[in-house]
This record gives sequence, C-alpha cells and structure tokens, in this order.
Amino acid sequence: MEPTRILAIRHGETAWNVDTRLQGHLDIPLNEVGLRQAQHLAQALAHRETIDAIYASDLSRAHTTAQAIAQALGLTVKIHPGLRERHFGAFQGRTYAEIEAELPEHAWHWRKRTPDWTPPEGGESLITLRERIVATVDELAAQHRGQQVVMVAHGGVLDILYRAATHLELQAPRTWQLTNTSVNRLLWTPQGLSLVGWGDTTHLDTLAKDESSL
Repeated sequence: MEPTRILAIRHGETAWNVDTRLQGHLDIPLNEVGLRQAQHLAQALAHRETIDAIYASDLSRAHTTAQAIAQALGLTVKIHPGLRERHFGAFQGRTYAEIEAELPEHAWHWRKRTPDWTPPEGGESLITLRERIVATVDELAAQHRGQQVVMVAHGGVLDILYRAATHLELQAPRTWQLTNTSVNRLLWTPQGLSLVGWGDTTHLDTLAKDESSL
C-alpha cells in the first residue's frame, strides 16, 4: 500500500508572531512579511512539486497562506477546522511576558509541557490537541494514498506532527524549528507518520535577497 506524502507547512508571519503574543483560536491575519513569504513559498512549490490536494486550518493566517499555494498550482483549498492551532484559553491575546506575570501558576505548567494541563477558560490540553491533530491527519491522508498533499496549519500543530513522526513524548524539550512557511515532509501510512525532512526554508532565501535591495 502506497503511503501519502505530506507537506506540512506553518502559516506566514503575523504581527502577533513578531510580538510573541499567543494567537490560539483568535483569527489574526498575515502581516506584509507573511504575505510575501506565502507568495515565495507558492512559487517554489509550483516549480518543484506535484501536489494533489491542499488542506488548511479555517483560521485566516493559514487559509491565506494556503490560498497563495492554490493559486500558483491551479487548485482549490479545502478547509478543515481540525488543523486549527491549540486553543490557549486565557493565554490567547497575551504576550509571553504577560502570561508569566499575570498567570504564573498556569505559566509553569505551560513551560513544563504538562500533558494533561488545560489552559484556563476553555483551553486544550496537549493530550487533547494530539488526539485532534492525529485524527485529522489520519482522516485526510487516508483519502490520498499514493499522492502528495499540502496541509497548512500552525506551530502547535506542526510540533505535534513532529513528535508523532519521531515517537517523542509530549513533554520532551523541543529542539526543532517551527519557522513561518517552512516546508516539513512526512509520510503517512495506516500505521502512523514518519519523518522525511524538516524545516526547509530555502524559498525564503530569495525573499531575504529581495528585501535587502529595498
């Protein structure tokens, strides 16, 4: 049985990424840098990849990034709310510094990656997040065996995918990058995910050259 090849991609940059302000389920648009990142990503994929389907979180920062890819490839974006970022409850809208100052006990669990800790005011635990993301990827990938699909999502989603593909525990310290518009390659079979490549940002090299000439 042929595997499904997955290009898992984080959305482009937002103003809140720059401010280190947690977005979660809040719908924050791409900033100007993020829009340019999405265009460079789209052109790179159009030149070097064969893609059969594009999926995205329903949050606009992911959907806008996916839409740039779709336009370059002549495809349409399929929205799936299961690819949303983790719900951070009361942390949403706060900077990292504000979380530490205003919610110190909860911040401790956040830093330590306590698997069953739930952010106050409706947040998701890491365990719940993992269950949601793995189930969503299983559902989508099973429809595209032998094909390659793009899934545009969020940093927390990609973190879970890396851990699932490398069999790392939820509490393991993160040593891998989650760069905006990075291309991350996975293989899916009914037995699970495996890692092929991570953190490809070569398309952003051209962006850096473009901006240096402004």
